[in-house]
Amino acid sequence: MPSYQSTPNYAHGSGESLGVLLVNLGTPDAPTPGAVRRYLAQFLWDPRIVEKPRWLWWLILHGVILRIRPARSAEAYRKIWTDEGSPLLVHSRGLAGKLRTTLATRLAGDVHVALGMSYGNPSIDAALDELHAAGARRIVVLPLYPQYSGTTTGSVFDAVTASLSRRRWVPELRFINHYHDLPAYIEAVAAKIRDHRSANGAGQKLLFSFHGVPKQTLLDGDPYHCHCRKTARLVAAAAGLGDDDWLVTFQSRVGRDEWLRPYTDETVRELGRQGVESLDVVCPGFAADCLETLEEIVMQNREFFEEAGGRRLAYVPALNADDAHVDALAGLVERHAAGWPETSADPALRPSADDREASRRRALAMGASQ
Repeated sequence: MPSYQSTPNYAHGSGESLGVLLVNLGTPDAPTPGAVRRYLAQFLWDPRIVEKPRWLWWLILHGVILRIRPARSAEAYRKIWTDEGSPLLVHSRGLAGKLRTTLATRLAGDVHVALGMSYGNPSIDAALDELHAAGARRIVVLPLYPQYSGTTTGSVFDAVTASLSRRRWVPELRFINHYHDLPAYIEAVAAKIRDHRSANGAGQKLLFSFHGVPKQTLLDGDPYHCHCRKTARLVAAAAGLGDDDWLVTFQSRVGRDEWLRPYTDETVRELGRQGVESLDVVCPGFAADCLETLEEIVMQNREFFEEAGGRRLAYVPALNADDAHVDALAGLVERHAAGWPETSADPALRPSADDREASRRRALAMGASQ
């Protein structure tokens, strides 16, 4: 018989609140081979990430990958690590904090925002515990992946529902599975490009580089490829770019299987060989700067471009905790929480302190302990 997480210390008459679970991919706890190995073991064992027979993949993962890759990845992490820790975690925490402040001013009632990572710390389990302790009986789950993919957003759904399936008292739940064409998000990315080019000069081409996924996911019906293409088209139009001014590529491929094309590393090399001297790169699929943007794009691909004859590769930073990004996500949460007490103008949906006290007294009179 399953054992469910109980709530024995519940106090009748307690106030309820809205919780927002903000989820990003995750990061090792430190830029060391041991920490990276633990992170990769969790990340790469997720069947949403690698769709291979479990017994075969276990042999490959533990017999080859986790023996070789951690040291190499740890070296890459050390290049971008800050005094505050992993950039992805630092920026994600900053975003969560500003979103909490913004929602508190825009919504009625108590609102709590908790940050969880699909892999590593803080975990989704820990974030849900935090929201539960804060009395969040209604939760909006917001994965920080604008473009839906089963490898990312789908994985968050699995983790959240698995965690809640072990809880006795399950909260109301609303799940945001994409915002790739959200006007406020599109404008935030476009404004970031315009501001960057105004301050640093515009490259001859703008490259939209999205994280790659195996081509088979597209053939199996995953909408990620279409979402990425639409995001790029909408942002290019909002930024005032002509059809010949920009292109879309996919980065971070691993293994021997074919991934979504064209590949970022091959494209920057080809542009350098073609005589393109200056190139701007933006990565709209990454809500926060991380290893894939700060090391792979800024360091690796800049080197590829220059070796092929290019002179300047400029990276347009992710939205991170920018005010425009916070406002876009706050609006998204408001829309998905519509009809709940915190977004309603009807005060009757929000019990007063007197109402809660009356409820508590009735419960005590019927024998409740608190």
